[in-house]
Amino acid sequence: MAVEIPTLIKPSRLRSRGGLLGECLAEFLGTFVLISFGCGVVAMAVAALPGSGRAATTTTIFLAAGDWLLITWGWAFAVMLGVYVAGGVSGAHLNPAVTLAMAVRRGFSWAKVVPYWCAQVIGALTGAALVYLVYHSAINAFDQTVTGPKVNGHTNATFSIFATFPAPYFHGGIWGPLIDQIVGTAFLLMLIAAVLDLRNQAVKANLAPLVVGLVVAAIGMSYGANAGYAINPARDFGPRLFTYAAGWDSLAFPGSVSGAFSAYWWIPIVGPLIGGVIGIVVYDLFIGDVLVVRSELAELPEPGRSRPVQTVDEDEEY
Repeated sequence: MAVEIPTLIKPSRLRSRGGLLGECLAEFLGTFVLISFGCGVVAMAVAALPGSGRAATTTTIFLAAGDWLLITWGWAFAVMLGVYVAGGVSGAHLNPAVTLAMAVRRGFSWAKVVPYWCAQVIGALTGAALVYLVYHSAINAFDQTVTGPKVNGHTNATFSIFATFPAPYFHGGIWGPLIDQIVGTAFLLMLIAAVLDLRNQAVKANLAPLVVGLVVAAIGMSYGANAGYAINPARDFGPRLFTYAAGWDSLAFPGSVSGAFSAYWWIPIVGPLIGGVIGIVVYDLFIGDVLVVRSELAELPEPGRSRPVQTVDEDEEY
């Protein structure tokens, strides 16, 4: 039996939340959940597990592939939970690249793009603040114990809990990480489009958030090491803003490590925005347009056939 749930606020005061305000609140909360669990799992791997005596040493991280799998699965669950929270109100974009792609190819209102982006960034920043509140003791202990270059007492390792940076083998180059972010986000939007397309083999029974989470896990496992697979401008920019305010200084903005990379902060923003549009356009070009033509012709050949199967009436006279 369904139970009627009373509102916390008088209905007369809730009317303003029925439109864009309510959608932005949903985007805020969904992105907050996404970052709270996503950055939370990285805090576990980088600082909390070593500091709590559950690793080989107090500074041991990424000793084996299992550490990376912990992070990829953690982010997968984070995305899934965020989408489940916000999906019924805002569509749970939780990512400026998704919002832009939906405006370009899915009729999403352009007037809502910037408000959605703002809600997503603020939600991400707030989620990062919560992770720091919970794990600041572990983070500070790690930074004090580890040796090596530090900025204002903080290391790049603890900065990686919140935002991304490129691998050393890029030698500070721009194109490698930028292409990485374009490719990763293109796959994300291509697969989101496939999951949501009711004309295709769409996911049933409200399992789309789970499948989207699995998509993020797959991207992390296949394309994560190059640049931390931000594939979401809000996911990187919001926590980066927080870490700058919390004392990571130049590690956050402009995103520089002496001798490694410099002014990196814009790549996880521009790359995903480009990649998201490319991904959904590629899906529509190769799959979406074909589905439209088939629908218009009302001829649906079996997979692998070039034309519908023709049946012969046994009673037909020749």
